[in-house]
Amino acid sequence: MTGLLVLGVFVVLAFHSVPILTAIILAAAAGVISLGFSDQLGIVSQQMLDGINSPSLLSVPFFILAGNLLNGLKLTDRIFRFANNIVGHIRGGLAQVNVLASLLFAGISGAAVADCAALGTVEVKAMRERGYPAPFAAGVTAASSIIGPIFPPSIPLLLFAFVANASVGRLFLAGVVPALVLLVVLMGYVHIVSLKRGYPKEPRPPLREILASAVDGVLTLLAPGIILVAMFTGFTTASEAGVLACLYALALGIWYRTLTVKVLITAFRETAALSTIALLMIGFSSCIGWIMAFDMVPQRLADFVLVSIDAKWQFLLVYLAFLIILGCVFDATAALIILVPIMLPIVDGFGIDRVHFGIFTVLTLMVGILTPPLGIAIYIMMDVAKLPFEAVAKATIPFLIPIVIAVLLITFVPQISLFLPNLVYGAP
Repeated sequence: MTGLLVLGVFVVLAFHSVPILTAIILAAAAGVISLGFSDQLGIVSQQMLDGINSPSLLSVPFFILAGNLLNGLKLTDRIFRFANNIVGHIRGGLAQVNVLASLLFAGISGAAVADCAALGTVEVKAMRERGYPAPFAAGVTAASSIIGPIFPPSIPLLLFAFVANASVGRLFLAGVVPALVLLVVLMGYVHIVSLKRGYPKEPRPPLREILASAVDGVLTLLAPGIILVAMFTGFTTASEAGVLACLYALALGIWYRTLTVKVLITAFRETAALSTIALLMIGFSSCIGWIMAFDMVPQRLADFVLVSIDAKWQFLLVYLAFLIILGCVFDATAALIILVPIMLPIVDGFGIDRVHFGIFTVLTLMVGILTPPLGIAIYIMMDVAKLPFEAVAKATIPFLIPIVIAVLLITFVPQISLFLPNLVYGAP
């Protein structure tokens, strides 16, 4: 009963627009009181500190800092130029550029919201100038932004690795092929729509221009590769890879001469704010996890599900639908930290690989940010494109079709996620 009380308090507060962090804190306090520890509320702080007392969590603020540094170094124009020279000549060229740029930018930010905000301004403006409808430009930008959270380096995958006791290196590698699958299905959909509506294509650039843009942007595009190679060769741990990413970002700023005191101050300030919120959420969510374990919620839920649902495919379909709804309402960080520990006994019971589970869990949660009426990507693009909610939502909804197809493919074909990590690290 205590577990249900905790979840109930959290859900009710979240639906009443109480900040997620506050909802988590109050839910944890309610759980501790319900367990009869009302005179020992220090348990909350003890469990919170135990939850964040992990060397692997050091990587979170470092990767956030690296992303903020790279975002502030004005690298989006280089990425956009390179993507335009690669795929701009295809029908619906700038829409294709939009999708490809999201994959390239994912190696910098690892976050969907950052993709919408940073690339959206450049992409929507360019597409409008070439005659694309503004709602379509906003829809493409929002839809392609979900590539970021599964392509390395990824903050959501880092958090999943922590709560699921999974390998960060395997998770990062596992996100590469699914991100490419998502890229292909979105570019395919954009191509079909562009042919049907007669959207323009850009002139094919000369080889010299392609090479020039590649050389200009190659240092930026090498960032995820350097991080991955450093990790799977054993040169660095996940935390040290975060430090390496920060040093690489600073080196890029010096090389491109875009690193200023203002960029540094802004990056550190935003990192401090985001890291504080993230670590507080992790700490208090760990307290909720302790309450759930004390009340044996994961074991009871696993017993119920394994008895009620016979086939793994049935569980996966129900779970995916639940994740989409959850992603519409809750912050992905909170959802991962609270949900994953509860689901692990069920996942293990069905024999689902935890790395594979992490990939389709994070990806499906991201689908929620595109889903009206609460999808945060829609609201970001409203602000970026200066459009009403209805216009952006109507343009974004059709993109859910290819995205859902990709999610189902990635979920039900585990080797899409596991091929690369098994090739590099060997089968677990």
